[in-house]
Amino acid sequence: MHIQRQTSIWIGLLAAATVAGYTPRAAAGVILITTEEARLPAPKEIVSSRAITRGPRIEVSGIDDGKLHSPLHFRVGFRAFGGSTIDLSTLAVTYLRGPNIDLTQRIKTFVQPAGIDIPDAEVPPGEHAIRIELKDSEGRRATTNFILAVAPD
Repeated sequence: MHIQRQTSIWIGLLAAATVAGYTPRAAAGVILITTEEARLPAPKEIVSSRAITRGPRIEVSGIDDGKLHSPLHFRVGFRAFGGSTIDLSTLAVTYLRGPNIDLTQRIKTFVQPAGIDIPDAEVPPGEHAIRIELKDSEGRRATTNFILAVAPD
């Protein structure tokens, strides 16, 4: 009886620890956007700034060919200038929907000072607007918006 109770407690603690640090995973990879989230209304307009700045640069790669299939390799590079460094504590990754969905915690384990690298991101078919914001060590801000266009399987 005592062993059964201890086993139940350990299973409960393990389940709680798993949920606390949980990043959704699918059979093939990490779920970046769920099917339910993709069903939310899309934004009416996506505004992006193209101002010249000394702030950091956010470089999105490999998403503009229009032939993406899930799972996809989600890569975003960060570059700082003038001796500054990227302040990862300011990173915000948002799925632009109605309402917007904060993806920052979901991708946190894949973030490095050089950028985000998720080799097997699961994204449902469709067009998905993403915003990435961050600052450098000098407080200069960068924001970029882009569309992940994922084709059906």
